[in-house]
Amino acid sequence: MKNRLRASHLLVLAFLVSAGGLQALSAAREWNEQLLSAIRQTIPNPPQHARNLFHMATAMYNAWAAYDATAIGYLQNEKISPLPPDIEAARHEAISYAAYRVLRERFTTTTLRNAFDAKLTSLGYSPATGQGSITTSTTPAELGKRLGQAVLNWSVNDGFDQTGYPQAYTTSVNPNLASTLVLPVLGTNASFISNRPLGFGIPTGTHPNYWQPLDLATSVTQNGIPIPGGAQSFLGVQSLATTPFSLTRSDATKPWLDPFGGPSRLSYGGVTSATDNEYKQQALGVLIASSQLNDNTLVNISPGAIGNNPLGSDSGTGFTTNPVTGGTYTANNVKRGDYTRVLAEFWADGPNSETPPGHWHVLANQVADNPATVKRLRGTGPVVNDLEWDVKVYFALSAATHDAACAAWALKRYYSGPRPITMIRYMASKGQSSNPSGPSYHVEGLPLLTDVCEVITSVTADVGGKHRNIFNLNTGFTQLGTNFIGQIAVKSWPGEHNNNLPAPSIATNQSLVTWMLAKDWLPFQRKTFNTPAFPGYISGHSSFSRAAAEVLASITGSPYFPGGFHHHTYAANSMQIDKGPSAAVDLQWCSYFDAADQAGQSRRYGGIHPSEDDFHGRHVGSQAGQSAFTLAEKYWSGSIFSQSLSPAVTLGSGSATLSWTAVRGMYQKVQYSTDLITWTDATIATQTYTTTGTWTDTSPDPGCKFYRVVWSAVP
Repeated sequence: MKNRLRASHLLVLAFLVSAGGLQALSAAREWNEQLLSAIRQTIPNPPQHARNLFHMATAMYNAWAAYDATAIGYLQNEKISPLPPDIEAARHEAISYAAYRVLRERFTTTTLRNAFDAKLTSLGYSPATGQGSITTSTTPAELGKRLGQAVLNWSVNDGFDQTGYPQAYTTSVNPNLASTLVLPVLGTNASFISNRPLGFGIPTGTHPNYWQPLDLATSVTQNGIPIPGGAQSFLGVQSLATTPFSLTRSDATKPWLDPFGGPSRLSYGGVTSATDNEYKQQALGVLIASSQLNDNTLVNISPGAIGNNPLGSDSGTGFTTNPVTGGTYTANNVKRGDYTRVLAEFWADGPNSETPPGHWHVLANQVADNPATVKRLRGTGPVVNDLEWDVKVYFALSAATHDAACAAWALKRYYSGPRPITMIRYMASKGQSSNPSGPSYHVEGLPLLTDVCEVITSVTADVGGKHRNIFNLNTGFTQLGTNFIGQIAVKSWPGEHNNNLPAPSIATNQSLVTWMLAKDWLPFQRKTFNTPAFPGYISGHSSFSRAAAEVLASITGSPYFPGGFHHHTYAANSMQIDKGPSAAVDLQWCSYFDAADQAGQSRRYGGIHPSEDDFHGRHVGSQAGQSAFTLAEKYWSGSIFSQSLSPAVTLGSGSATLSWTAVRGMYQKVQYSTDLITWTDATIATQTYTTTGTWTDTSPDPGCKFYRVVWSAVP
């Protein structure tokens, strides 16, 4: 009791500030913030951190559920009886030790472990106890440690293969795209230019339908962590085999979800593709987005004008009135170029990236802190306290983003879809495919579009021609000679300014959209990052974000942010990729789905994904999010026991094999009967961590033997 009183006393030191004044944070929120902080200080790896968020949330939920008569723990279910006099204090302590145990295992740097130790100490608990051996004691500390360790023990065999991370991508069919992604030079400093590497464009032997690892001389993560240069390895390659929360499949070599059968493909090497035109239009769509990065046209980005899209599209036109308040949305007019640049950077989660799964935890915390949020599960029933709300939100939300990671990265591994930098550069190296009778025609070339993608001709390269002063990565802005006639030019962002002379810095100069050689095309990203280290199809941002939006809409009982409005303001000239925006840009959303859609759109303006990756990702995320929430709710409502295990029986020669759908973490056993009244155990109760069960009876009696599978949360 002394320790509990001390913990209760120290709790008053942790506050959040809201319109309603000071409010103590729940234990779950305390440790969620610790995890988000740790992610920001670690190399970004979206599927890895989605898994970390899920496993810590599971441990915290199980610790909370141990003191609840209805809720069932996932993977490990324990019940404390008799209940302690102060249940909430016990939960606070058990949750803290459970989270601490997981965090200290997953983040091993001295700095982060010291931070976890300090947090546990500040709450009145002991790091020495938290790191101690596991016992069977039912005290809150020992319960929490045991539940945290149970999740860690299970995860050793969940298919993620922590010890092998990061694994090399051994099945790439493409040569690396060498470190030609250098910075533009403004001006014609001959000595500087002469020292720049040559070989821009696309390597010989590139297959345009598959991912191509970049070979960057210098690499820095989005959150500023330098990493070794060289060829990229496929981050998350092992996710094809990683165990999700709610998803199932019949073939372990196939993706968990695959509603569209893969990305479009270019007709290549004499092999005709039925989706050839779609592939080309996808690349052209990215070029159109790139051409708009300095567009000064004013656009209304208020929820009254954009959003409210049908799933997998951008065809919505906003909301006539605020669906929550009945009022109208004020016009929010900004330059299109400011909007698209901010969109690309904000949802990239830089420069202090908690990765997309963590970003949605930040949004969920903002929703929880909003005084307009009424914490009723599904928007009905009694108001729950902050701890119950946080525990259940984190459990469902992290389960959804973990499932989205498993689904998206399985598709990335299975299809190895290309990134725009490979698509565009490859087709540019071939020519144009729009006009068979025109110059530089090639069936595998880029489609043409006036003011976006054009062929350089003797007229356009002459004095006064639009392509006279064109940018290329080898010489900067040059006056074109006859050797450039026939090449493809695109109106696009030419790359990040060099912070060293002779190029100006981001702080004082903006890299403006201009005509450049298409073979040099670059995404709107930092030069030391450029394109993520894994295949394109499907978009992780789209999958994560839609899955998270589904959970927030379900658990709050409304698809709309509190009050039908949420926003984030980017101050003028606060960007990290390039100077901008020219004026403050306020990103605004009515619904969780609007915010999720913008996350997907951002990757197109950032040059990371074509629309196909985005739209298909939204569908996959929707399925993952709905599936995860449905299952999570069954655990905290106790209705997981409503699932019946109905085994199928296959008769063999002198044997009978039973197979059934199992529930992870539950204890199950096979029983048989000859009269359907008296049942005899055929197996002992065994805890299972798979979603399928099998057992073979080597002495069956088909004429009078019946079987059933019984299961429970305890032995």
